[in-house]
Amino acid sequence: MPTVVLVGTLDTKGHEYAYLADRIREDGVGVVLVDAGIVGVPQMTPDVSREEVAAAAGADVQALADAGDRGAAVETMASGAAEIVKRLHAEGRLDAIGGLGGSGGSSIATYAMRQLPIGVPKLMVSTVASGDTSPYVGSVDVTMMYSVVDIAGVNSISAKIMTNAAAALAGMAKASVPPLGEAKPLITASMFGVTTAAVTTARERLEELGYEVLVFHQTGAGGGSMEALIEAGFITGSLDVTTTEFCDLVAGGVLAAVPDRLESAGRRGVPQVVSLGALDMVNFGPLETVPERYRDRNLYVHNPTITLMRTTPDECREIGRIIAGKLNAATGPTELFVPLRGVSAIATEGQVFYDTEADTALFDTIRESIDPSKVVLHEIDADVNDPTFALAMANRLHELIEAAA
Repeated sequence: MPTVVLVGTLDTKGHEYAYLADRIREDGVGVVLVDAGIVGVPQMTPDVSREEVAAAAGADVQALADAGDRGAAVETMASGAAEIVKRLHAEGRLDAIGGLGGSGGSSIATYAMRQLPIGVPKLMVSTVASGDTSPYVGSVDVTMMYSVVDIAGVNSISAKIMTNAAAALAGMAKASVPPLGEAKPLITASMFGVTTAAVTTARERLEELGYEVLVFHQTGAGGGSMEALIEAGFITGSLDVTTTEFCDLVAGGVLAAVPDRLESAGRRGVPQVVSLGALDMVNFGPLETVPERYRDRNLYVHNPTITLMRTTPDECREIGRIIAGKLNAATGPTELFVPLRGVSAIATEGQVFYDTEADTALFDTIRESIDPSKVVLHEIDADVNDPTFALAMANRLHELIEAAA
């Protein structure tokens, strides 16, 4: 029988979890209840007690309660819950995972969800789901459902929301992916609008060579999702054309790189071909949201919701040092392709972000900082979207993968 694991604070949300569990069971799916509460008496009997959850994190639940530090207690119980659900999944006792809660309960349950592989169904019914959900979702496939009313009792509104959640969890737990044909080695590719031509050409070439290419939009979360898939061991090679998220990290843009960006392939020894796509731009929202200190910079309104800012030579030097440092730490085949005639569609000669001083600062920093014993450097007299540049990257990645096999 498929099983849904529910993680929650049963001292404050026990009645609601009981209602959710009953609805799931009505759909012919089993339930395992994991209690991550700390202070009050559980309102129902769990399958995995709070004592077991705390112990999984190397802690004592009574000591956590006595300390009176809610933040530390939430962090500890989240860690313990993660260990419990990973064990249940490894034992074949977790086909989907769900939760109900406010900010604290959501933090605990979604932390546990994020430790599970991509593809395991994850659903959080939360009072915070209508706001910024990035701290809860991270870079994986957590689904957030807004509770509309607080999770405080079963009423005519919350009953409908929880029944919908139960149906979703039961359905996902029972679902299976139909065969997609012959399994092919997976390649990740990073793309932005201004590098689409390059990635499209490279993707088509790699598909001709027998790979399945997964393309990730470099929005901060997109790069994080790509890193998570590589880290999870799904990926044969990485075509990291577009490293633009480092611009936002350096200059405070809205699509900043996650901390482990450009590290997973190197850490796991996955062959990677990397480039400098879209390192000419920092992303902000509408023009009026650009910070005052940047108002005299080279700004370009990409669309009504996105304003781009050209990176300066100093920013390019810092970005170059970050990228070189991450690539130098790689343990697997790593090669960096430099497009000398422009890093994006709007950074070529005659375009709005054409800036030879900034490009020279970036390229010179790369040359000075890359360790040639760790990273092979290719300087190509073409822009990033030139088909010859894209094909060179794709063909070289294929060669690296074949050599590593």
